[in-house]
Amino acid sequence: MLRKDARTRRKCGIIFWNLSYTYGKVWLFSFLFDLKNFLWYTLGMENLNFIIAKNLTNLRKKNKLTQLELANLLNYSDKAISKWENGESMPGVEVLYRISKIYNVSLDYIVGEKTNYKELMQTPLIKKRRCIITLLSVLAVWFAATIFYVAFGMFSSIKLWILFCWAVPASFIVWLIFDAIWNRHKLLFWLVSLIIWSFLICLSLQFFNYNIWQILFIGIPLQIGAILWDRLLK
Repeated sequence: MLRKDARTRRKCGIIFWNLSYTYGKVWLFSFLFDLKNFLWYTLGMENLNFIIAKNLTNLRKKNKLTQLELANLLNYSDKAISKWENGESMPGVEVLYRISKIYNVSLDYIVGEKTNYKELMQTPLIKKRRCIITLLSVLAVWFAATIFYVAFGMFSSIKLWILFCWAVPASFIVWLIFDAIWNRHKLLFWLVSLIIWSFLICLSLQFFNYNIWQILFIGIPLQIGAILWDRLLK
């Protein structure tokens, strides 16, 4: 009876593993595709907001107007003007047209990019949104690990706690990707170092019977290589 139960649970585990692997691949590709579209839309709208914000700020200062004076001319509050110039919101087309008449410029001048792109990308709101997107992506790694752990615990006797260990280097890899895209490898050395050591620890825990010190010796030349590579980039 016990053997039959064990066989049944083993078969259920194999079936669940195959289904999880198939649907996991589908979920991963779907997540990456949605993330790409989300980043394209979000960052594209952010760029437009901050281009307009920077141009509005420069035009107001060039014409020696305060936010309150401009607000009175447009019949808006000075808080609304502040939000436009900080990129937190964007005025409508009609308001932009009225502003262009006040400053005697065209609409193309207001919505056109005339500012330094690097300076534009260092604004607090852009940094905040990038940080949130990075954290959500890292959270998705831990969410996937939790789903697989709970699912295997329900349908088989296998306790895949090691998934949470592998989620650590996977999180650093995700972080490294976003750092490469947005910060131009600003944290490259530290993230590569964390990936090396966390990967080796996971490797020793899963395949080498907790003989952690021997496998960690592999990390010494890898860490030296990371240090030399970082010096080369600088």
